[in-house]
Amino acid sequence: MKNFVVKTIANAGALAVAVWVLDKIILTGDSTGQKVGTLLLVALVFGLVNAVVKPIVKLLTFPLFILTLGLFTLVINALMLLLTSWLADKLDLSFHVEGFWTAVLGGLIISIVSWALHVVLPDND
Repeated sequence: MKNFVVKTIANAGALAVAVWVLDKIILTGDSTGQKVGTLLLVALVFGLVNAVVKPIVKLLTFPLFILTLGLFTLVINALMLLLTSWLADKLDLSFHVEGFWTAVLGGLIISIVSWALHVVLPDND
């Protein structure tokens, strides 16, 4: 359970950095507490999308991974971020990603920050 909480907090931190760096990733809220709550909920959705959908997409696009020497991962990460944005809209969360290229940059930022946070934060149950 502790590992799940740590990963969710790392995802929320990475999403916060992406929102802070990129103008076209939008997080709205009346107060800081509401924004933090929204970020945590979006991080849960993002973690669920990455746990359920991403492995299936990676398996189906495996030839493209080989052909592009792994660079197709950037496209998959962008699509997962756009799917998270769409689901957040359906769940009435105030998180939105505008456009594919913003999602590519956001996915890259989230991957780097999430990796760095996973290195720093404890990873045991």
